[in-house]
Amino acid sequence: MSTEVVTSKRVESGIPGLDAVLRGGLPASRFYLLEGPPGTGKTTVSLQFLRHAAALGEKVLYVTLSETAEELSDVAASHGWDLDGISLFEFSEVDTVFSPDHQQTLLHPWELELGETIKRITDRIDDLQPTRVVFDSLSELRLLAQDSLRYRRQVLALKQYFATRQVTVLLTDDLTGNEGQSDAHLHSLCHGVISLERLTLDFGGARRRLQVRKLRGVDYVAGFHDFVVLTGGAQVFPRLIASDHAQLFTGEAVSSGLQELDAMMDGGPLRGTSTLFMGPAGSGKTNLALQFVHAACERGEPVAMYEFDERIGTLLRRAELLGLPLRRHIDAGLLELHQVDPAQISPGQFDAMVVAQVERRRARMIVVDSLTGYMAAMPQEQQLILQLHELLAYLNQQGVTTLLLNAQQSLVGTMSTSNLNVSYVADAVLLLRFFEHRGRIRKALSIIKNRGGAHEESIRELRIDKQGIRIGEVLDAFHGVLTGVPTFEGQAEQLMEDRGDFAP
Repeated sequence: MSTEVVTSKRVESGIPGLDAVLRGGLPASRFYLLEGPPGTGKTTVSLQFLRHAAALGEKVLYVTLSETAEELSDVAASHGWDLDGISLFEFSEVDTVFSPDHQQTLLHPWELELGETIKRITDRIDDLQPTRVVFDSLSELRLLAQDSLRYRRQVLALKQYFATRQVTVLLTDDLTGNEGQSDAHLHSLCHGVISLERLTLDFGGARRRLQVRKLRGVDYVAGFHDFVVLTGGAQVFPRLIASDHAQLFTGEAVSSGLQELDAMMDGGPLRGTSTLFMGPAGSGKTNLALQFVHAACERGEPVAMYEFDERIGTLLRRAELLGLPLRRHIDAGLLELHQVDPAQISPGQFDAMVVAQVERRRARMIVVDSLTGYMAAMPQEQQLILQLHELLAYLNQQGVTTLLLNAQQSLVGTMSTSNLNVSYVADAVLLLRFFEHRGRIRKALSIIKNRGGAHEESIRELRIDKQGIRIGEVLDAFHGVLTGVPTFEGQAEQLMEDRGDFAP
């Protein structure tokens, strides 16, 4: 009969976001492996794991075979921590095994070193009676063992030693002893395995991601999860699963505040849908989105806008020229503008920012300007589409109105969305185009689709100036507006006249 302690208790990891991936934490009194190449954050995660327990008044032990106490203190200080409450065991504590007396024996020196090291560690554990222990790292045990069979037997012996004790054990492995590959035997011995990775992109900061490779008896969130190591520790951003957040809501139309635009969309896009604004740079996508933002804030609805391309200062200036008082909405706490640097943020981190807006502020409208910048945050196009689809599904199920802006290449004629085509994931699509008439560049607006209801199929002129946004009559006297160089076939001009100022 097994001597393992039977337990259903969970222990919190102390790493924000990780317990959500683990669906509540790690099963207590078990043997776990934290693996990853050097520089992935294993020491930081291990210290957080112990500091969390120490803050709860528990006794914890950090067994460091590769770093000194001074080096660990420096790591802790870099995060603004100290090691108070954490007992340390250093490899230097077994330096007596290197004395001449210990060399005069029939046993090989490495057999003495390994055995003496393990004995000193277990003696310390018996004296301290900790609830959590970290071994950092297994690479040093491999060096002491020098033989793979002896090493595996020693790890198995450690597991059997802890099996009768109420101790949660975390082993770290930097994968240097197996040509950079995971140790399958070690995986089979451990109750759970968490892998850390560090990815270096062609440009921008390094990306880190985490994967729970196994966790017996727990329905954890599988797959990769982005995480960061910043001053203050590591933070995990669980992969978003929209089906975990479904809720009921009323899908009424969301007005833009422009009567003509609302009429083109049968009252406006519905709550719980996403609307895509497509068109070349300068065609008015952001201005139309700001009109929706202003109308939502006027209704008292919290809004969050994420700017990947334009500076927030420029955006606010643009809004002022349109007569939209966004600063007043910001001061009232209804609008939050966030500048996003795609070179420094991972898609998982961005998802977490959006989810926080919905759960913390109860945001009713989210604006992403633009998808070109969002795409830069994830070079793999297929993963981008999947992740964006999951984010939109989450927002839709929360009853949030989502506005997505996507710039098209070229100005007139045939246009392209580069290697990104997300029109099929949007519930409504507004197409903006330039067209030429008598030596002037004008703008046209049309509704391509609207899953939430009926929509007008005509093409109308769009004018933007310091007095706001205007939508003109149907351009039925023109043929070929979408080509950019239409032919005028009517008997009278249908285009709107200037109001004496220019568009912002």
